[in-house]
Amino acid sequence: MRDHRSLHAWQEARAVVLGTIELSRSSWKPYASALFSQLQRASLSVQLNIAEGYAFGESPTYTRHLRIAYGSAVETGELLETALKAHVIPVDPGMTLLMRNRRSQRLLLGMLRSRNRA
Repeated sequence: MRDHRSLHAWQEARAVVLGTIELSRSSWKPYASALFSQLQRASLSVQLNIAEGYAFGESPTYTRHLRIAYGSAVETGELLETALKAHVIPVDPGMTLLMRNRRSQRLLLGMLRSRNRA
């Protein structure tokens, strides 16, 4: 049986969450604590809203959770870009997470568009 873990958007979101946790462990700086904290919350919100929405089946509530997940993915991207520009996180892992986050955003948009057509 399929579950939310089979969704590519969830898989990418989960990779971003795990990556942000690792970045927080390895790159945390006191002056950027708010950024790291918000990055963890925003990225986790993407993963969890996809999972929670999936539990509602083909309902408007699922669509609502996908929209929230997309908004949190956009927020995650902004935070990653800010952290990269401010040299708070290393470029290589930061860019990898940013690319995975953008992929999650595209997948979420595709899911939302297909739900809007239905």
